[in-house]
Amino acid sequence: MGLDNEAERERQRAIARATAAKIDEIELEMIADIFDDETWAGKRRVPAAASGIAIAAPPSLDTDRALGAEELPDAAAVPSSAPAVEEAAILYANDQLGAACTVLRASLAEAGSERQPWWMLFDLYQILGQESEFDSVAIDYASRFETSPPAWTPLSPAGTAPARQFAGAVPTAVLSGKLDESIEAQLARVLAPSPSPLVRFEFQAVTHATPAGCALLLSALQALRAGERELVLAGADQLATLLRPMLAIGERTASEAPWLLLLELLLLANREKDFEETAMDYCLTFEVSPPSFEAPKLAAISLGAGPGPAADRFLLPAAIRGDATALLDAIAAHAARYPALVLDCSRLAHIDYAAANALAAQLRGMADQGRDVVLRDLNHVVAVLLRLLGAGELVRLYAHKY
Repeated sequence: MGLDNEAERERQRAIARATAAKIDEIELEMIADIFDDETWAGKRRVPAAASGIAIAAPPSLDTDRALGAEELPDAAAVPSSAPAVEEAAILYANDQLGAACTVLRASLAEAGSERQPWWMLFDLYQILGQESEFDSVAIDYASRFETSPPAWTPLSPAGTAPARQFAGAVPTAVLSGKLDESIEAQLARVLAPSPSPLVRFEFQAVTHATPAGCALLLSALQALRAGERELVLAGADQLATLLRPMLAIGERTASEAPWLLLLELLLLANREKDFEETAMDYCLTFEVSPPSFEAPKLAAISLGAGPGPAADRFLLPAAIRGDATALLDAIAAHAARYPALVLDCSRLAHIDYAAANALAAQLRGMADQGRDVVLRDLNHVVAVLLRLLGAGELVRLYAHKY
């Protein structure tokens, strides 16, 4: 999502690590020249910075938690070869998160090329709010796999805010084809009063845009932002790419709507630098004062979504504990309205063993009846737990990406 102070600090840390690796490489080459070039070149390990690994770049509108392709099995649905993975999932389900962290961290030295124990540990530290431990493991992860480490994105501790405990359908506008006056009905639907704190937009199937369509979407996004609704923007990067060719610097007679829509997307993503650059071009084109950047109270969740069912997703709450009958009944009622059931697990930080077992049993039953059941944006610990309980055999499990 947008650049902020923590993202900038992480970028600087990545640059520093890459610089240090480059210095190491130069020193090794100097030693190789002094001694035996062929022997040193053949045996030395190429530093990450010199082996094609890119330095972490500022994030785009796509987030690290981009959705996986529908046709590919998710890593979380594949049995792990590390015994600690299953042990940690069971400890987690029994409210022993600290013990689960200990088990996973002790297993990293023997995990080889398997990344799942690392991913689970990252999620647990983010659930527990243990940033220093997360950073320590992230550095080891970058060294082991020669890749940029994941950024700290804490999962809200269970039950911290009433909005995080909301469960239910998320109003969704699935926009496809031409972005024009025809989107008005879809926008009216998501603008209608709803108990959901979230509103979701699907942009990935948009192929053309008109100034009138841009103006309608801009008005809807501004109204939702003013109402402090939390936005999930799937395919926002594709939409931004579509808008940019419509912006011609210096063409004062052109419509302002595409410019203002792109600026709104950048503001929602909290991308201040890109916003300011685009605002200056807008100012030069229309000879008006540039819009000012005001960081949104709730930055949009921006996803690079793959193809998915055109249905409202059912958002799971931050915590599910004990008797989950009411929640399971609500899921069943929601599922009755759509041919596919898609559960949004992006807020789910904790589910205990009893609730997970009941949820897995219900989802298996739905899948047995021929219904398409998909769980999206799971944390990796919950994904492993549900697989252990048999949900992964018929239900598609997609954990968020690191």
